Amino acid sequence: MAAVLRGSRYLVGSCIKHVDFTRVSTRSMASKTQVGFIGLGNMGNPMAKNLLKHGYPVIATDVFPESCKELQELGAQILDNPAEVADKADRIITMLPSSPNVVDVYTGPNGILKKVKKGSLLIDSSTIDPAVSKEMAVAAEKMGAVFMDAPVSGGVGAASSGKLTFMVGGAEEEFKAAQELLNCMGANVVYCGQVGTGQAAKICNNMLLAIGMIGTSETMNLGIRLGLEPKLLAKILNMSSGRCWSSDTYNPVPGVMEGVPSGNNYQGGFGTQLMAKDLGLAQNTATNTKTPVPLGSLAHQIYRMMCARGYASKDFSSVFQFLREEEGQ
Repeated sequence: MAAVLRGSRYLVGSCIKHVDFTRVSTRSMASKTQVGFIGLGNMGNPMAKNLLKHGYPVIATDVFPESCKELQELGAQILDNPAEVADKADRIITMLPSSPNVVDVYTGPNGILKKVKKGSLLIDSSTIDPAVSKEMAVAAEKMGAVFMDAPVSGGVGAASSGKLTFMVGGAEEEFKAAQELLNCMGANVVYCGQVGTGQAAKICNNMLLAIGMIGTSETMNLGIRLGLEPKLLAKILNMSSGRCWSSDTYNPVPGVMEGVPSGNNYQGGFGTQLMAKDLGLAQNTATNTKTPVPLGSLAHQIYRMMCARGYASKDFSSVFQFLREEEGQ
């Protein structure tokens, strides 16, 4: 992993700009040829389903075979490993938990790059270190393929409804080809710049999301302790200047909203452990760029504490419950 991070910053600028896109750019924009999908977790599963709904034959794999059963029943072809997927599809989407997972799926013994076809388009929707995205782009270019980073925002609900936001980094010449597939899974597909800029946008978004969720949780908790009814307080906030996504769309207080994790014992949604991981990425990039992020740093500490206190698998909005428990100690 360290080698990946060390090498990327020096290689990307010189290698990526020399990619020959001739083979890739001739891809038919309207084709409904097979699409590979690797990583069928909480996000990947509904994303792959939406590709099927739009008429794309899907070839998929996941490290956990049980994750593939539902998609297989819907008509997807399930293979044993990423290399086999790359052997059959020249457009592949990956949705994986972390940087090491991405490195393994692309460059491991049974990785995509072992059997990738020249001219293949590889789209990674994982949230990882931008430096790793750049390194994967270099490795793909050496095999004659094109790599783009396209992390998402919107959570499981948006993944299911096909309303994700994709932040795309990579060769601008290939954006339309990527957009064809991403439009099947998202309401917004935004080109951010060269490889790694999609990850940069996602990391910044999630740092703000964490800060906002903590702020909303603190505010709701204070108002409740002052005697305000939670739904009334939320209503006031959402018609006032304090309104934000965490208050009006994903409120962390049980009973305030339906259809959100706080109304289901914080099950489902976006896990606390994943938020802690993303905040760690933000901290690393902030350190590397010498950018002061005091609130981001504090948010990272809070979510790490939550992981240590048994909240790792709960939705990140459970910070409200964490604060309530803290006040009793």
